[in-house]
Amino acid sequence: MSAMSPSVDDQSQARRAGGGGSGRPHVRVPNERVLFVRMRTSQDRAADAITSFAGSLPFVYLHAIWFGVWVLLNEGVFGRAGVFDPYPFGLLTMIVSLEAIFLSTFVMVSQNREAARQNLRAELDFETDLRAMVWSAHIGTALGLDPEEIERHAQEIIAQARADIVQPSAPPRFSEITNETHP
Repeated sequence: MSAMSPSVDDQSQARRAGGGGSGRPHVRVPNERVLFVRMRTSQDRAADAITSFAGSLPFVYLHAIWFGVWVLLNEGVFGRAGVFDPYPFGLLTMIVSLEAIFLSTFVMVSQNREAARQNLRAELDFETDLRAMVWSAHIGTALGLDPEEIERHAQEIIAQARADIVQPSAPPRFSEITNETHP
Protein backbone atom coordinates (compact mmCIF):
# COMPACT_ATOMS: atom_id res chain seq x y z
CA MET A 1 0.00 0.00 0.00
CA SER A 2 1.47 3.39 -0.88
CA ALA A 3 2.03 6.10 1.71
CA MET A 4 -0.54 8.34 0.02
CA SER A 5 -3.44 5.87 -0.12
CA PRO A 6 -5.89 5.97 2.80
CA SER A 7 -5.99 3.01 5.16
CA VAL A 8 -9.09 0.90 5.68
CA ASP A 9 -9.54 2.57 9.08
CA ASP A 10 -9.37 6.04 7.47
CA GLN A 11 -11.92 4.99 4.85
CA SER A 12 -14.34 3.63 7.47
CA GLN A 13 -13.96 6.82 9.50
CA ALA A 14 -14.68 8.85 6.37
CA ARG A 15 -17.85 6.84 5.74
CA ARG A 16 -19.00 7.33 9.34
CA ALA A 17 -18.31 11.07 9.06
CA GLY A 18 -20.44 11.24 5.91
CA GLY A 19 -17.55 11.31 3.42
CA GLY A 20 -17.10 7.89 1.76
CA GLY A 21 -17.74 8.64 -1.92
CA SER A 22 -20.96 10.61 -1.45
CA GLY A 23 -19.37 13.89 -2.58
CA ARG A 24 -19.55 15.38 0.92
CA PRO A 25 -16.36 16.73 2.49
CA HIS A 26 -14.58 14.51 5.00
CA VAL A 27 -14.69 16.03 8.46
CA ARG A 28 -12.14 14.64 10.94
CA VAL A 29 -13.61 14.53 14.43
CA PRO A 30 -11.09 13.18 16.94
CA ASN A 31 -12.60 11.14 19.74
CA GLU A 32 -10.87 11.54 23.09
CA ARG A 33 -12.00 8.13 24.32
CA VAL A 34 -10.66 6.32 21.25
CA LEU A 35 -7.34 8.15 21.43
CA PHE A 36 -7.02 7.45 25.14
CA VAL A 37 -7.80 3.73 24.79
CA ARG A 38 -5.10 3.47 22.12
CA MET A 39 -2.57 5.04 24.53
CA ARG A 40 -3.27 2.57 27.38
CA THR A 41 -0.85 -0.28 28.02
CA SER A 42 -1.48 -3.54 29.85
CA GLN A 43 0.22 -2.00 32.89
CA ASP A 44 -2.22 0.91 32.75
CA ARG A 45 -5.17 -1.46 32.60
CA ALA A 46 -3.79 -3.45 35.57
CA ALA A 47 -3.25 -0.26 37.60
CA ASP A 48 -6.79 0.90 36.75
CA ALA A 49 -8.28 -2.45 37.79
CA ILE A 50 -6.40 -2.44 41.11
CA THR A 51 -7.28 1.20 41.81
CA SER A 52 -10.89 0.58 40.89
CA PHE A 53 -11.14 -2.40 43.25
CA ALA A 54 -9.28 -0.58 46.05
CA GLY A 55 -11.81 2.24 45.81
CA SER A 56 -14.82 -0.03 46.20
CA LEU A 57 -16.90 -1.23 49.13
CA PRO A 58 -16.07 -4.91 48.51
CA PHE A 59 -12.43 -3.93 49.19
CA VAL A 60 -13.50 -2.41 52.53
CA TYR A 61 -15.60 -5.47 53.43
CA LEU A 62 -12.77 -7.83 52.50
CA HIS A 63 -10.34 -5.94 54.71
CA ALA A 64 -12.79 -5.71 57.61
CA ILE A 65 -13.24 -9.49 57.49
CA TRP A 66 -9.50 -10.09 57.04
CA PHE A 67 -8.55 -7.84 59.98
CA GLY A 68 -11.31 -9.28 62.16
CA VAL A 69 -10.24 -12.88 61.50
CA TRP A 70 -6.55 -11.95 61.94
CA VAL A 71 -7.16 -10.30 65.31
CA LEU A 72 -9.49 -13.04 66.58
CA LEU A 73 -7.09 -15.77 65.45
CA ASN A 74 -4.07 -14.06 67.02
CA GLU A 75 -5.89 -13.27 70.26
CA GLY A 76 -6.35 -17.03 70.71
CA VAL A 77 -10.14 -17.10 70.27
CA PHE A 78 -9.80 -20.26 68.15
CA GLY A 79 -7.10 -21.78 70.36
CA ARG A 80 -3.48 -21.00 71.16
CA ALA A 81 -2.24 -23.19 68.28
CA GLY A 82 -3.59 -20.66 65.73
CA VAL A 83 -1.63 -17.71 67.13
CA PHE A 84 1.16 -16.70 64.73
CA ASP A 85 1.25 -12.90 65.15
CA PRO A 86 0.59 -12.02 68.81
CA TYR A 87 -0.41 -8.54 69.94
CA PRO A 88 0.68 -5.85 68.85
CA PHE A 89 0.33 -7.65 65.48
CA GLY A 90 3.69 -6.66 63.95
CA LEU A 91 3.25 -8.85 60.88
CA LEU A 92 -0.19 -7.41 60.20
CA THR A 93 1.20 -3.89 60.57
CA MET A 94 3.99 -4.63 58.10
CA ILE A 95 1.61 -6.18 55.56
CA VAL A 96 -0.84 -3.29 55.80
CA SER A 97 2.03 -0.77 55.46
CA LEU A 98 3.31 -2.50 52.32
CA GLU A 99 -0.21 -2.64 50.93
CA ALA A 100 -0.61 1.10 51.55
CA ILE A 101 2.66 1.82 49.74
CA PHE A 102 1.62 -0.16 46.68
CA LEU A 103 -1.96 1.13 46.65
CA SER A 104 -0.79 4.73 46.87
CA THR A 105 1.55 4.08 43.93
CA PHE A 106 -1.30 2.62 41.88
CA VAL A 107 -3.49 5.60 42.73
CA MET A 108 -0.74 8.01 41.65
CA VAL A 109 -0.26 6.11 38.37
CA SER A 110 -4.00 6.35 37.71
CA GLN A 111 -4.02 10.05 38.62
CA ASN A 112 -1.10 10.75 36.29
CA ARG A 113 -2.88 8.99 33.46
CA GLU A 114 -6.08 10.89 34.23
CA ALA A 115 -4.07 14.13 34.07
CA ALA A 116 -2.75 13.04 30.66
CA ARG A 117 -6.33 12.33 29.61
CA GLN A 118 -7.40 15.80 30.77
CA ASN A 119 -4.53 17.31 28.76
CA LEU A 120 -5.63 15.36 25.70
CA ARG A 121 -9.22 16.48 26.23
CA ALA A 122 -8.07 20.12 26.59
CA GLU A 123 -6.03 19.85 23.40
CA LEU A 124 -9.00 18.43 21.49
CA ASP A 125 -11.26 21.14 22.95
CA PHE A 126 -8.77 23.77 21.82
CA GLU A 127 -8.71 22.29 18.31
CA THR A 128 -12.50 22.22 18.22
CA ASP A 129 -12.75 25.82 19.44
CA LEU A 130 -10.18 26.93 16.89
CA ARG A 131 -12.04 25.16 14.08
CA ALA A 132 -15.28 26.79 15.20
CA MET A 133 -13.64 30.21 15.24
CA VAL A 134 -12.20 29.71 11.74
CA TRP A 135 -15.54 28.51 10.40
CA SER A 136 -17.37 31.38 12.10
CA ALA A 137 -14.97 33.90 10.59
CA HIS A 138 -15.44 32.44 7.11
CA ILE A 139 -19.22 32.30 7.46
CA GLY A 140 -19.30 35.86 8.82
CA THR A 141 -17.19 37.07 5.91
CA ALA A 142 -19.44 35.25 3.44
CA LEU A 143 -22.48 36.93 5.02
CA GLY A 144 -20.81 40.34 4.82
CA LEU A 145 -20.58 40.88 8.58
CA ASP A 146 -17.98 43.20 10.12
CA PRO A 147 -15.54 41.03 12.13
CA GLU A 148 -14.39 43.96 14.30
CA GLU A 149 -17.96 44.82 15.32
CA ILE A 150 -18.70 41.20 16.15
CA GLU A 151 -15.48 40.96 18.21
CA ARG A 152 -16.37 44.15 20.12
CA HIS A 153 -19.81 42.73 20.86
CA ALA A 154 -18.28 39.41 21.99
CA GLN A 155 -15.81 41.24 24.28
CA GLU A 156 -18.70 43.21 25.84
CA ILE A 157 -20.60 39.97 26.54
CA ILE A 158 -17.46 38.33 28.00
CA ALA A 159 -16.81 41.36 30.21
CA GLN A 160 -20.41 41.34 31.46
CA ALA A 161 -20.24 37.60 32.16
CA ARG A 162 -17.01 38.06 34.14
CA ALA A 163 -18.53 40.97 36.06
CA ASP A 164 -21.55 38.81 36.93
CA ILE A 165 -19.21 36.12 38.26
CA VAL A 166 -17.37 38.59 40.50
CA GLN A 167 -20.49 40.42 41.63
CA PRO A 168 -23.63 38.55 40.59
CA SER A 169 -26.61 40.66 39.79
CA ALA A 170 -29.75 39.97 41.80
CA PRO A 171 -31.68 37.06 40.37
CA PRO A 172 -34.91 38.12 38.68
CA ARG A 173 -38.12 37.58 40.59
CA PHE A 174 -40.65 35.13 39.23
CA SER A 175 -43.07 37.93 38.35
CA GLU A 176 -40.38 39.66 36.25
CA ILE A 177 -39.67 36.47 34.34
CA THR A 178 -43.33 35.77 33.61
CA ASN A 179 -44.00 39.39 32.59
CA GLU A 180 -41.13 39.24 30.09
CA THR A 181 -42.40 36.05 28.49
CA HIS A 182 -46.15 36.77 28.72
CA PRO A 183 -47.05 40.50 28.42
